[in-house]
Amino acid sequence: MRYLITLLLFGLMAGAQGQTPDLAHLSLSTADALLLQKNRELQAARRAVEAAQAATLSAGARPNPNLSLGVGSINPQVGVGAGGLRDKVVDSSIRIDQLVERGNKLGLRVATAKKLETASSDDLADILRQQRLALRGGYYDLLAAQDRLAISVDTAELYQRSLQAAELRLKAGDIASSDVARIRVDALRAQNDARAAEADRRRAQFALAYLIGAEQQAEAIKATDPWPAPQATPTADPDQMIERRPDVRAARARVEAASAALDLAKSLRKRDLTLGAQFDHYPVNPNYAAGSGAGTGNTWGVFVSVPLFTRYYFEGEIRSAEVAYDAAADNLKRTRALARSDIAKARSDVDAAAERLARYRDSMLGEAKKSADSAEFAYKNGAIGVMDLLDARRTLRAIQLDAAAAQADHAKALAAWEAGLGAAQ
Repeated sequence: MRYLITLLLFGLMAGAQGQTPDLAHLSLSTADALLLQKNRELQAARRAVEAAQAATLSAGARPNPNLSLGVGSINPQVGVGAGGLRDKVVDSSIRIDQLVERGNKLGLRVATAKKLETASSDDLADILRQQRLALRGGYYDLLAAQDRLAISVDTAELYQRSLQAAELRLKAGDIASSDVARIRVDALRAQNDARAAEADRRRAQFALAYLIGAEQQAEAIKATDPWPAPQATPTADPDQMIERRPDVRAARARVEAASAALDLAKSLRKRDLTLGAQFDHYPVNPNYAAGSGAGTGNTWGVFVSVPLFTRYYFEGEIRSAEVAYDAAADNLKRTRALARSDIAKARSDVDAAAERLARYRDSMLGEAKKSADSAEFAYKNGAIGVMDLLDARRTLRAIQLDAAAAQADHAKALAAWEAGLGAAQ
């Protein structure tokens, strides 16, 4: 059912994206739709679900009967005689055999296959959760790279204007050449920083483009959504959150499948029967029965075949199924432990990131901007030297970059928290 709902959602979003999306103004919702349509990991997971559905169909098939045809009692000295096939002097037989399974083997096979199909559907939901988390991480990385690039470009332009003004003042004799050299060095450094920020943005574009299957248009991608606002993490029962995660559901379904497979292995000790019915046609050779008045003879027979467990009692199959069940149970415990750790870590990260972001927003950015503006005013009026001005500018730029990083960290921590709850499904 979850798989059908996922496919329905996929179909609705794919229909909504019938037109070519505007990657130059890419929203997170549009990126989500492209993820559902074109993400290669999701496509592979859907194929796995389809394969599991085919396995369920195969598991529900009953054994086909066997048809046997044969002739015998052929005498090479006398020959087969004249006439039609029924008059040939040979014995002919036709037989049908049907395997009758006992021990509920069919039901156990179907139960195992259905549980594995459920596990594949939950795997699809978990991969969707993971890919949406990766999408949000890639989207916010691009948004942060765009912010860093804007800050770096603004800084480079500011230094370039300052350098031009300083060169004019140098010609007028109002500033020392050493001060101009310092401004020139910082201007060149700002240009290098801007170029590095441009490279970071391109890397973020290509990473996001792979997730949405738009590698050829990667350089056109621009994230346009605003940063998510800080929000309090809800309180909920961690056990309930863990049990509804798709990775835990998939592991639990595999334990149930392994249990059914173990019962199926044990049912091999329940002897299957092969039931058969045979019809024999015996024409009488006239050379042997001359004057006897004998014609042809037709007989019927029924048969039952039962295996004899004299040397092997399926110990290997049963032991292998027991090991598979223990491994599935261990994997469920491991998955639950990882989910619990994932949720706890995500909650701690989102709370810490929100506090850090609040400090940058509420005080540090404003104070750094105020300090830089004061330094610019003081330098223009000759109250401070160029080194003090450059220090104030570097401090402001560092605070701006740190604030952008804090914004990205908070957004990604919030996405990880939602994904840890299983919300990104």
